[in-house]
Amino acid sequence: MNVLVAPAREEDYEWCARLMASSEPWITLGRGLADCRARCQHPEYLLLIARHGHQPAGFCLIHPRGLAGSPYIASIAVDAAQRGHGIGTALLAYAERQFPATRYIFLCVSSFNARARRLYERLGYAAIGELKDYDMDGASEILMAKRLARV
Repeated sequence: MNVLVAPAREEDYEWCARLMASSEPWITLGRGLADCRARCQHPEYLLLIARHGHQPAGFCLIHPRGLAGSPYIASIAVDAAQRGHGIGTALLAYAERQFPATRYIFLCVSSFNARARRLYERLGYAAIGELKDYDMDGASEILMAKRLARV
């Protein structure tokens, strides 16, 4: 599959917010479209978009210094029709390349999002902590990290 990942353009922000609002974990966590718009448009975040052909297929939202001064992947989502075709893998690989001198990159995955956790583990992310009842009672956010550079 030919996937092109690049920084999102202003006209991509609404598509990304709508995808976020209609995807897990945001549905279960009760995050609406207004919250997702605010997250996608936040000036401190880098929004990447993956395209298959000319169509948007997924996005990745990153805070460059989000966790202890290291990059933090705040959200990643792939259009349901495009899942299983390497879009998430391409987004993560691109995101990791944006920080060549950084030792670690971090993300959280909801305990009920097993498919996403399997992807992250397959790509070298390891669980380093658990935040019980963080966003909602009865669920945890699993903090994961991947070593990038040997600086």
